[in-house]
Amino acid sequence: MLRLWGRSTSSNVMKVMWLLEELKLPYERIDVGGPFGQTHTPEYLAMNPNALVPTLDDDGFILWESNAILRYLCSAYAPDSALFPAAHRPRAVIDHWMDFQQTTLNAPQGLIFVGLIRTPPEQRDAKAIATAVIQAAKPWSIIDTALSTHSFIAGDALTLADIVFGVHVHRWFNLPIDRPDLAHLRAWYDRLLTLPTYAKHVAIPLV
Repeated sequence: MLRLWGRSTSSNVMKVMWLLEELKLPYERIDVGGPFGQTHTPEYLAMNPNALVPTLDDDGFILWESNAILRYLCSAYAPDSALFPAAHRPRAVIDHWMDFQQTTLNAPQGLIFVGLIRTPPEQRDAKAIATAVIQAAKPWSIIDTALSTHSFIAGDALTLADIVFGVHVHRWFNLPIDRPDLAHLRAWYDRLLTLPTYAKHVAIPLV
Protein backbone atom coordinates (compact mmCIF):
# COMPACT_ATOMS: atom_id res chain seq x y z
CA MET A 1 0.00 0.00 0.00
CA LEU A 2 1.09 3.56 -0.65
CA ARG A 3 2.26 5.38 2.47
CA LEU A 4 2.15 9.16 2.72
CA TRP A 5 4.02 11.07 5.42
CA GLY A 6 2.65 14.51 6.29
CA ARG A 7 0.04 16.33 8.33
CA SER A 8 -3.36 16.90 6.75
CA THR A 9 -3.19 20.68 7.24
CA SER A 10 -0.16 21.06 4.94
CA SER A 11 -1.10 22.46 1.54
CA ASN A 12 1.48 20.21 -0.13
CA VAL A 13 0.09 17.13 1.60
CA MET A 14 -3.45 18.21 0.65
CA LYS A 15 -2.43 18.10 -3.03
CA VAL A 16 -1.40 14.48 -2.75
CA MET A 17 -4.42 13.38 -0.68
CA TRP A 18 -6.76 15.06 -3.16
CA LEU A 19 -5.14 13.24 -6.08
CA LEU A 20 -5.06 9.89 -4.29
CA GLU A 21 -8.79 10.20 -3.66
CA GLU A 22 -9.47 11.28 -7.27
CA LEU A 23 -7.61 8.19 -8.48
CA LYS A 24 -9.28 6.01 -5.81
CA LEU A 25 -5.91 4.69 -4.67
CA PRO A 26 -5.75 3.18 -1.17
CA TYR A 27 -3.09 4.70 1.05
CA GLU A 28 -1.98 5.14 4.63
CA ARG A 29 -1.11 8.61 5.91
CA ILE A 30 1.28 9.16 8.83
CA ASP A 31 1.16 12.45 10.76
CA VAL A 32 4.53 14.20 10.70
CA GLY A 33 5.54 17.83 10.44
CA GLY A 34 4.19 20.93 12.16
CA PRO A 35 2.89 20.12 15.63
CA PHE A 36 3.69 16.43 15.12
CA GLY A 37 7.40 17.00 14.53
CA GLN A 38 9.42 13.91 13.55
CA THR A 39 10.76 15.35 10.29
CA HIS A 40 14.28 15.72 11.70
CA THR A 41 14.60 12.18 12.99
CA PRO A 42 17.31 10.05 11.39
CA GLU A 43 14.64 7.74 9.99
CA TYR A 44 12.72 10.54 8.27
CA LEU A 45 15.82 12.34 7.03
CA ALA A 46 16.96 9.09 5.43
CA MET A 47 13.82 9.29 3.29
CA ASN A 48 13.64 13.05 2.83
CA PRO A 49 16.80 15.06 3.52
CA ASN A 50 14.80 18.30 3.14
CA ALA A 51 12.97 17.46 6.39
CA LEU A 52 9.72 18.64 4.81
CA VAL A 53 6.38 17.03 3.94
CA PRO A 54 5.07 15.19 2.03
CA THR A 55 7.09 12.05 1.44
CA LEU A 56 5.65 9.10 -0.49
CA ASP A 57 6.66 5.46 -0.10
CA ASP A 58 5.45 3.21 -2.90
CA ASP A 59 6.62 -0.27 -1.90
CA GLY A 60 10.10 1.00 -1.06
CA PHE A 61 10.28 3.64 -3.78
CA ILE A 62 10.67 6.95 -1.94
CA LEU A 63 9.72 10.28 -3.47
CA TRP A 64 9.45 13.80 -2.11
CA GLU A 65 8.40 17.19 -3.55
CA SER A 66 4.64 17.37 -3.87
CA ASN A 67 4.39 18.20 -7.57
CA ALA A 68 6.81 15.39 -8.45
CA ILE A 69 4.65 13.03 -6.41
CA LEU A 70 1.54 14.10 -8.32
CA ARG A 71 3.21 13.47 -11.66
CA TYR A 72 4.49 10.09 -10.51
CA LEU A 73 1.12 8.90 -9.23
CA CYS A 74 -0.61 9.76 -12.50
CA SER A 75 2.14 8.24 -14.63
CA ALA A 76 2.34 5.07 -12.54
CA TYR A 77 -1.31 4.46 -11.72
CA ALA A 78 -3.44 6.44 -14.20
CA PRO A 79 -1.49 6.88 -17.45
CA ASP A 80 -4.70 7.43 -19.41
CA SER A 81 -6.20 9.96 -16.99
CA ALA A 82 -7.17 13.43 -18.17
CA LEU A 83 -5.58 14.71 -14.97
CA PHE A 84 -2.14 14.36 -16.61
CA PRO A 85 -2.55 13.31 -20.26
CA ALA A 86 0.14 11.29 -21.98
CA ALA A 87 0.12 13.52 -25.08
CA HIS A 88 3.18 15.75 -25.04
CA ARG A 89 1.62 19.17 -25.58
CA PRO A 90 -1.32 18.90 -23.16
CA ARG A 91 1.09 17.51 -20.55
CA ALA A 92 3.56 20.33 -21.17
CA VAL A 93 0.83 22.92 -20.61
CA ILE A 94 -0.04 21.31 -17.28
CA ASP A 95 3.66 21.19 -16.39
CA HIS A 96 4.17 24.89 -17.01
CA TRP A 97 1.26 25.76 -14.72
CA MET A 98 2.61 23.42 -12.03
CA ASP A 99 6.04 25.05 -12.21
CA PHE A 100 4.42 28.50 -12.20
CA GLN A 101 2.67 27.64 -8.94
CA GLN A 102 5.90 26.71 -7.22
CA THR A 103 8.07 29.50 -8.55
CA THR A 104 5.62 32.42 -8.46
CA LEU A 105 2.82 31.87 -5.95
CA ASN A 106 4.37 29.84 -3.14
CA ALA A 107 6.61 32.47 -1.58
CA PRO A 108 4.20 35.42 -1.27
CA GLN A 109 1.12 33.41 -0.39
CA GLY A 110 3.09 31.35 2.11
CA LEU A 111 4.23 34.54 3.80
CA ILE A 112 0.64 35.80 4.01
CA PHE A 113 -0.67 32.52 5.38
CA VAL A 114 2.01 32.08 8.01
CA GLY A 115 1.88 35.75 8.93
CA LEU A 116 -1.88 35.91 9.45
CA ILE A 117 -2.78 32.39 10.54
CA ARG A 118 0.23 30.97 12.34
CA THR A 119 1.84 34.09 13.82
CA PRO A 120 0.50 35.89 16.93
CA PRO A 121 -0.84 39.38 16.07
CA GLU A 122 1.84 41.15 18.08
CA GLN A 123 4.59 39.39 16.12
CA ARG A 124 3.26 40.00 12.61
CA ASP A 125 5.13 42.05 10.02
CA ALA A 126 2.24 44.03 8.59
CA LYS A 127 4.34 45.71 5.91
CA ALA A 128 5.75 42.41 4.63
CA ILE A 129 2.27 40.86 4.59
CA ALA A 130 0.81 43.81 2.64
CA THR A 131 3.62 43.56 0.07
CA ALA A 132 3.07 39.80 -0.25
CA VAL A 133 -0.65 40.32 -0.90
CA ILE A 134 0.22 42.54 -3.87
CA GLN A 135 2.75 40.00 -5.12
CA ALA A 136 0.37 37.04 -4.77
CA ALA A 137 -2.41 38.89 -6.58
CA LYS A 138 -0.31 38.89 -9.78
CA PRO A 139 -0.27 35.12 -10.39
CA TRP A 140 -3.92 34.91 -9.34
CA SER A 141 -4.72 37.54 -11.98
CA ILE A 142 -2.91 35.42 -14.58
CA ILE A 143 -4.95 32.39 -13.52
CA ASP A 144 -8.11 34.49 -13.74
CA THR A 145 -7.29 35.35 -17.35
CA ALA A 146 -6.67 31.69 -18.20
CA LEU A 147 -10.02 30.79 -16.67
CA SER A 148 -11.83 33.37 -18.80
CA THR A 149 -11.78 30.97 -21.77
CA HIS A 150 -12.37 27.56 -20.14
CA SER A 151 -13.67 25.95 -16.97
CA PHE A 152 -10.35 24.77 -15.56
CA ILE A 153 -6.82 26.12 -15.68
CA ALA A 154 -5.46 23.97 -18.50
CA GLY A 155 -8.71 23.41 -20.40
CA ASP A 156 -12.21 22.08 -19.87
CA ALA A 157 -11.28 19.19 -17.57
CA LEU A 158 -9.77 19.00 -14.10
CA THR A 159 -5.99 18.43 -14.25
CA LEU A 160 -2.98 18.54 -11.97
CA ALA A 161 -2.80 22.26 -12.73
CA ASP A 162 -6.05 22.72 -10.82
CA ILE A 163 -4.87 20.56 -7.94
CA VAL A 164 -1.67 22.52 -7.34
CA PHE A 165 -3.44 25.88 -7.39
CA GLY A 166 -6.69 24.63 -5.86
CA VAL A 167 -5.15 24.00 -2.46
CA HIS A 168 -4.03 27.63 -2.37
CA VAL A 169 -7.13 29.32 -3.77
CA HIS A 170 -9.15 28.14 -0.76
CA ARG A 171 -6.71 29.98 1.47
CA TRP A 172 -6.69 33.02 -0.83
CA PHE A 173 -10.45 33.47 -0.54
CA ASN A 174 -10.55 32.81 3.20
CA LEU A 175 -7.61 34.86 4.42
CA PRO A 176 -8.51 38.19 6.10
CA ILE A 177 -7.08 40.34 3.29
CA ASP A 178 -8.29 42.74 0.60
CA ARG A 179 -8.31 40.92 -2.73
CA PRO A 180 -8.83 42.14 -6.28
CA ASP A 181 -12.17 41.22 -7.82
CA LEU A 182 -11.33 38.23 -10.02
CA ALA A 183 -14.67 36.83 -11.17
CA HIS A 184 -13.32 33.89 -13.20
CA LEU A 185 -11.10 32.82 -10.33
CA ARG A 186 -14.03 32.95 -7.93
CA ALA A 187 -16.24 30.91 -10.27
CA TRP A 188 -13.50 28.27 -10.58
CA TYR A 189 -13.13 28.11 -6.80
CA ASP A 190 -16.90 27.63 -6.50
CA ARG A 191 -16.69 24.75 -9.00
CA LEU A 192 -13.93 23.12 -6.95
CA LEU A 193 -16.07 23.38 -3.83
CA THR A 194 -18.62 21.06 -5.45
CA LEU A 195 -16.03 18.25 -5.72
CA PRO A 196 -16.30 15.82 -2.77
CA THR A 197 -12.54 15.24 -2.73
CA TYR A 198 -11.88 18.97 -2.56
CA ALA A 199 -14.43 19.54 0.17
CA LYS A 200 -12.95 16.69 2.21
CA HIS A 201 -9.25 17.48 2.00
CA VAL A 202 -8.88 21.13 1.02
CA ALA A 203 -11.89 23.25 1.97
CA ILE A 204 -11.17 23.02 5.69
CA PRO A 205 -10.62 25.70 8.36
CA LEU A 206 -7.35 27.57 8.07
CA VAL A 207 -4.92 26.50 10.78
